[in-house]
Amino acid sequence: MKLEKWKQQLLESKDLFIGESTAVRSSILIPLVEVDGEWSVLFEVRSSRMRFQPGDICFPGGRIDATDASPLEAALRETHEELGISPDTIEVVGSLSPYVGSLSFVVYPFVGIVDLKEIITSYNVDEVEEVFTVPLQWLLTHEPYMHEIDVDITPPQSFPFDKIPNGDQYQWRKRTIEEWFYEYGSYTIWGMTARILKHFMDVIRA
Repeated sequence: MKLEKWKQQLLESKDLFIGESTAVRSSILIPLVEVDGEWSVLFEVRSSRMRFQPGDICFPGGRIDATDASPLEAALRETHEELGISPDTIEVVGSLSPYVGSLSFVVYPFVGIVDLKEIITSYNVDEVEEVFTVPLQWLLTHEPYMHEIDVDITPPQSFPFDKIPNGDQYQWRKRTIEEWFYEYGSYTIWGMTARILKHFMDVIRA
């Protein structure tokens, strides 16, 4: 009897990955805008007054609140708060695979068409220093460059080394993080924004 119940539970909807339900979950919107008849991607420069990552280039987005019905709703809400655009005026055209920064951090990216004129006159200066656009065709024809960062695992003194093979001599698998960079004029797009942007370019290029 229990076996049938377990089978049913395995068939039911589940997390995309182990730890998703307990991870810090955020959503972003990749805004597409039309500039002089050409499609472009819009970026934000975070305000220099922001506590975290001041001056970084990013997409509108942020943490998913308990009151958000879905990751998409969170992305639209954050876009409204940062760029002043009503969610009703955003044409959502699709979504991308979630970005898993670690088992405790995940970002859900969405793509939507927005009105550039509405943004220029309404973005939140407390959070956004400026906005700028990059032609989609430029992004499709310019490959980013990459640098690798080595990440070392250092367990704390309280770690139960006596419970694992070889104890404190255990050979932890080293991890290398790829950091991608796009250079457009005086702007450097890097980090998570560049990684998600590269994935977006790979998807539409394919």
